[in-house]
Amino acid sequence: MSYLRNLFPKFLLVGMVFFASSAYSQGQVKVQIPEDSAIADGKLTKEELAKFAVVGQRQLVHLIERATDEYSALLENSAPNMPAAWMLMDDGETVKRINLDGQVDGSPAQVRILVYRAALKSIARRGKINAAVILYTGKVDTAGSSEALVIEHEHRLGISGNKVIPFEVVEGKVKYSAPVTREKPYQMFYDEDATPDGQS
Repeated sequence: MSYLRNLFPKFLLVGMVFFASSAYSQGQVKVQIPEDSAIADGKLTKEELAKFAVVGQRQLVHLIERATDEYSALLENSAPNMPAAWMLMDDGETVKRINLDGQVDGSPAQVRILVYRAALKSIARRGKINAAVILYTGKVDTAGSSEALVIEHEHRLGISGNKVIPFEVVEGKVKYSAPVTREKPYQMFYDEDATPDGQS
């Protein structure tokens, strides 16, 4: 889905680019994190955040593209869409979908979202992943005629947000409109009352 590759990088964390260190190559996704760095304990200084901001952005784009490609196939059929979640492993490249089959059967979408958040938080706090996303659909307006894809995303480098993307299915294909990004409290890698730069 080449249109996704053009759409998401343009809108995802555009403001983070100016923090880039010129030492990182354009194609780099993987990052070596020193064991003695503040990242190891889940807290970052502002200097570390600036140093790894572009790497974090690229990793999130990589994760969101993979997750959205898979989730778009679900949107193309007429069945009700349930939330789904993916995680970027600590190697910075491997993307895995979380499978909760059998654990949330019959549960409404909101309950599934809560279960995904709890599962991702548990994995994130053990340092096993670099980023996580939860995808689900919702209504754009009270009349309920327009739908949007919601992408909750977090990265261990202190990036957190909700991306809301209106969509429609035309002739069996998903067509996305321009996304809107909203702030989201930290829920997986950090507690909201503890800032990602290590300051409480």
